[in-house]
Order: sequence, then C-alpha cells, then structure tokens
Amino acid sequence: MRRLTLRVAPADAGARLDRFIAEQGAISRGLARRVLDAGGVFLDGHRCKVASRTVRPGQAVVVNLEESGRAAPVVAALDRARLLYADEHLVAVDKPPFVPAQPTLTTDRGALPELVASLVGAPVTVVHRLDRETSGVTVLARTRAAAAALSEAFRTGQPEKTYLALAARAPAPPDGRLEAPLGPDPARPGRRAVLAAGEPAATRYRTLRAGPSGAALVECRPETGRTHQIRVHLAHLGAPLLGDPRYGGPRRVLETSVPRVLLHARRLLLPHPATGAPLAFEAPLPEDFLAVVRALVPGGGDPAEAL
Repeated sequence: MRRLTLRVAPADAGARLDRFIAEQGAISRGLARRVLDAGGVFLDGHRCKVASRTVRPGQAVVVNLEESGRAAPVVAALDRARLLYADEHLVAVDKPPFVPAQPTLTTDRGALPELVASLVGAPVTVVHRLDRETSGVTVLARTRAAAAALSEAFRTGQPEKTYLALAARAPAPPDGRLEAPLGPDPARPGRRAVLAAGEPAATRYRTLRAGPSGAALVECRPETGRTHQIRVHLAHLGAPLLGDPRYGGPRRVLETSVPRVLLHARRLLLPHPATGAPLAFEAPLPEDFLAVVRALVPGGGDPAEAL
C-alpha cells in the first residue's frame, strides 16, 4: 500500500476533493476518483467517497493506494452454501480466502460484514478475525448483546478452535504444545515475533502427515488468539506455512505453486451468546488448499477426516 498524506492550504479552499487529490498527490484525476469510489480516502479521519466534496483550509486528506498488481479480486457476494448457521443472535459462515474480516484502509468493498449482511438481510458485527488469506469458520453477531457476549467469550479464551495448516516442513517436535509470547517484531514493521516481553500465547499442534517434498499437514489448536499466532508459532518450530513469505514460507514447492497462506479454520466450538448452549461449526477444506495437499502431501481421502 502507498499512502499520500495531504494538507489543504488556503489556496485550495473550495476545490473538489477529487481535483485536490489529483493535483496535490500528483496522480491522475481518474485514479483519484477510483480511489474515492473504493473507499481509500479519509478526510479528517473519516472515510469519504464523495468526489464533489469541497475542501477547507487545514483539513487533512489521507489517500491509501493499492500497489499495482497486489490487490486481490473483490468478492461480490457470498454463496448461500457458505452460511453454516444463523439465528436471531449470531451468524456462522465459511469465510473464503482473500476476504478481509473488516474494511481495509484502501477499500470498504467486499469485507466480510458487508457480504454476510447481504446474505442474511441485516447488519452484523465482527467479534473475531481471521487473516485475509485464511479461510474457514467465522462467527458474527446480529445484536449488541450477542456482540458483547461473543467478544467476551473470545477475549477469555472460551471458544475451542481447530485449524489445518500446510507447512513447508513438519514442526520439531512433530507434536506438542508451544508456549511462546508474541509481540510486534522490532526489526520488521508489520510482523510479529516470539519475544520474551510479548503477550502470552500457546498453541497445541500435531502433524497429521508429511509428503515426499517435506511439506506437512498440521492440526493446530490455539489456546490464545494473538495476531498471526499459528503462523509465527509454526515458523518458530521450523515449519513456516506454505505461501507465507512474511514468516519464511515458500510460494512454490517443486512444480506446485502455492496460491496463498495455507491456513484454514476447520472447526469452532463455543457457547451460544444468549442461552449458553454449546455450538459447533465446521467448514470444509477449500479446493485451493486441497489441490496443494494432493500434490505435496498425498494420502488419499479428505485430510480433515484425520482430525
């Protein structure tokens, strides 16, 4: 992402927002309009999509531009088959890869709450987040009370989460529990790292099977919910996820291309926010994940059946 931070001078007072961005940001007016339409412009800290809005002296304009070739296709709608459960309190869905859990700085299009709201016909609230490239079970709230109850459940670690990960190598040891605190990597902005002064983090894991290339299918059960937890913990064990160059994972193994970070939220168990009754949701492995498993970790059948 490339960011332009602009300040409206007295000489620019009354200019249209799209014209001001184009002239002061040294980009074409067409690009300025496209960024506005996508939701990548913030005026005094608030997202603004109105190209004809006039600017005033002293206003701050932040323009967030996607780097060429890096934007993933926007998902226009969720297939109804991805709806795992719905009642008046909550919704559970199978999130496709590349769908952001919430609007990003560059766009408010195609975020999961918007897609789910269109599917169920009412607004929903995010209560936990999967990374953009991670697929699988995600729960959203339909009421304020449910949002508060679910958020508290995730904060206190009540949900039981099971992920499937495809790693470049089997972790060492192949099965166990890693307790290693995580925090922002001081040497690499935007990344996380195992740090003595970080937040407590623990992940249980077991290797389900490994292939001739060394790639391994690993079941992960995080006990905490830190940012990038599984990705960092497996990398710390010498088993970076395929498709995750941020933490040392390759995007290609032999003749097989890896389309994304291969991490899937397979199963989620949690108490109902209103009744406390146990709920269990499962999401099947997506085809892009299965294709790499078949190529690198052959074993027959659905690998999720090994859980």
